[in-house]
Amino acid sequence: MADEVLDWDSAYRGESEGFEGPPPWNIGEPQPELAALIEAGEITGTVLDAGCGHAELALTVAARGQTAVGIDLSPTAIAAARAAAAERGLDNVTLEQGDITAFTGYDGRFDTIVDSTLFHSLPVEGRDGYQRSIVAAAAPGAKYVVLAFAKGAFPAEQEQKPNEVDADELRAAVDPYWVVDEIRPAYIHATVPPLPEGTPAPPIERDAKGRMKMPALLLRAHKPA
Repeated sequence: MADEVLDWDSAYRGESEGFEGPPPWNIGEPQPELAALIEAGEITGTVLDAGCGHAELALTVAARGQTAVGIDLSPTAIAAARAAAAERGLDNVTLEQGDITAFTGYDGRFDTIVDSTLFHSLPVEGRDGYQRSIVAAAAPGAKYVVLAFAKGAFPAEQEQKPNEVDADELRAAVDPYWVVDEIRPAYIHATVPPLPEGTPAPPIERDAKGRMKMPALLLRAHKPA
């Protein structure tokens, strides 16, 4: 994926060439690594769900009484997120279709910015614009959390895959704009895509709900006060 970007709207419409049906990363709840931070009170204040998809993270923190904003490139994903917000009676969450690498209008607003599986989805050349956009939207002292696929999460021979990162690569992208506090191993949980009939299931680690657990990195950083 280094030289091209997946057609995200097709993916959210269930029409992607890379897999059948709903996107595997759409698990109907925040990623467990991030849900644990929410429960621990680490996702505080006004929250930006960057590249939100169906915005389960934004909806979850809004249900806890926080103000949240979700921004995603896919109008289909944003429509689904807005429908979910309306169904849950949440009026403290704003969901916008837009390019996270070039968005404006929120200078200094957010106390926490969460990137739940967005970073590895961007083209490498888009990373710096993304960092500049979100750090401008962050309040002094704001927290920044990234959950991204680690190098080796996908087979080397797989043609279409995310831009996986190692710790040094992730730090190099973030460090010019944020103070990095921690980078540690983590997991991204995903549904198991349907396999062609007769294809044996690959040996993969699964969670208690039967979802794939794929190697990832969790970065935590903050903006200088």
